[in-house]
Amino acid sequence: MELFSLAGRVALVTGGSSGIGRAMASALVRAGARVVVVARGREALDATVAELGVAAVSADLGVRSEVVRAADEAAAIYGEPDILITAAAINHRPPMDELTLDDWDATIELNLTAPFLLGQRFGPRMAERGWGRIIHVASQQAVRAYLNSGAYGASKGGVTALTRSQAEAWSSRGVCVNSVAPGVVRTPLTAPVFADPSKAAAMAARTMIGRNGEPSDYEGVAVFLSGDACAYVTGQTLFVDGGFSVH
Repeated sequence: MELFSLAGRVALVTGGSSGIGRAMASALVRAGARVVVVARGREALDATVAELGVAAVSADLGVRSEVVRAADEAAAIYGEPDILITAAAINHRPPMDELTLDDWDATIELNLTAPFLLGQRFGPRMAERGWGRIIHVASQQAVRAYLNSGAYGASKGGVTALTRSQAEAWSSRGVCVNSVAPGVVRTPLTAPVFADPSKAAAMAARTMIGRNGEPSDYEGVAVFLSGDACAYVTGQTLFVDGGFSVH
């Protein structure tokens, strides 16, 4: 518990009402943190608040002014966060020939610009206090192309580069910044994959463990990267994928 307790810490989790973000928020609560989740859907947020005991802010993080508002409102609940997890994302991936500028802009704004803006808001303040953790949710498609990577893959490649840039800026002042790269995980974003049993089976066969991921597979890594146990881990992208990336 000395390594992994988050008692007394405050965390902000974007995309914390579903999928990997929700699993991470749940794990942080169980490790002792006070957690604020930020997401767009009010119904899912209300259910998350009731089930996990978190606080919540509703916002569309694909809009820059909403990112600013959500950050301010979240910080007003428990104070400035010690831990920032950015899991909110969209996953619209038409074939590259059909990718529009609107598709591109919407994807980059939510998947990459929002993590940048939140980092700019909270990272320097964490550094001033001498302790902080930032965790971005990246993707296999940061380093490989499949299933029409398009704007999504570009945005997640940007997330891993942003991770390194933020780590370079703030790690010497106690702020560790890392990314988690999931495999194929059963979440609302990947519903089209799991709607096709043959496609889901093909993805599972590319792992070493022999199955696709579940949101609960990301609870432990969230606690590890959020606490004192990772004090010498920064600027990294951790692939939590059942061996998918090395098979």
